[in-house]
Amino acid sequence: MAIMSTSLASQLSGSKCAISSCPQFSGLRRSGLSLKLDQSHTFSTTQSFFDHVNSHLRLSDGRRGCRGVITMAGSGKFFVGGNWKCNGTKESISKLVSDLNGAELEADVDVVVAPPFIYIDQVKNSLTDRIEISAQNSWVGKGGAFTGEISVEQLKDIGCNWVILGHSERRHIIGEDDQFIGKKAAYSLSQNLKVIACIGEKLEEREAGKTFDVCFQQMKAFAENVPSWEDVVIAYEPVWAIGTGKVATPQQAQEVHVAVRDWLKKNVSEEVASKTRIIYGGSVNGSNCAELAKQEDIDGFLVGGASLKMKVSQQA
Repeated sequence: MAIMSTSLASQLSGSKCAISSCPQFSGLRRSGLSLKLDQSHTFSTTQSFFDHVNSHLRLSDGRRGCRGVITMAGSGKFFVGGNWKCNGTKESISKLVSDLNGAELEADVDVVVAPPFIYIDQVKNSLTDRIEISAQNSWVGKGGAFTGEISVEQLKDIGCNWVILGHSERRHIIGEDDQFIGKKAAYSLSQNLKVIACIGEKLEEREAGKTFDVCFQQMKAFAENVPSWEDVVIAYEPVWAIGTGKVATPQQAQEVHVAVRDWLKKNVSEEVASKTRIIYGGSVNGSNCAELAKQEDIDGFLVGGASLKMKVSQQA
């Protein structure tokens, strides 16, 4: 499989800004950078989602000022996560890892993949160290007599850096509630496993005007439990857009991201609100990611099905 010469990270990263030169907080991505659609590229070969995104995004001077923070979580790095869910075989995952290993990734984009539990060790042993590994779930406490569960300690033992918690499929299919998810986040962080904390409303909740109420309630459960936000990335994933082909408009997504950041400012601290990355998930793909990424408070993506697709159309 051919890999494009311009990587996802190089498209997203742009030039670094000095903290002293941009003290104002106005969104995680730097002012002084602009995102542009690349209209010149056509695809003649198969490629991963990450390189597909690459072909659409360009960063150049003139975008927005950096927040001037110094922690990793607030450094302004764009975050791209691939949630492989309950998909894949040893063979297909081997091919996907090979594709990812061939990509050129710059230093200032964080890339994370979340394989199914049984393939984490395979991925860890074959994937470049430049890409971090996430689990898709973890148990709420130390391991023991919990049939079918995976403990944080076990995830750390096999090399996981992150865990996805609160995904809508865990909430609405498995039945996990806000407090249980918040406690899982607290335990994960206590064991130095970083957390991708998912929030999002169902279609009927959006139509009833309850989007903010739902998201804020889910945020409250995280805030009541987590000891620190330094190793947390928030993923806003409207349930009605996950795996449906529907996607929130850039304006809809930005509206929620701004509201969540404002909630953090009012209920946690201004510093946490400024430093915490808020990423978007929900039918993100190579054709819609550029417009979404232009929004001031969208700091990355959590991608589901598109992160598994190895083929794209001949014309972008």
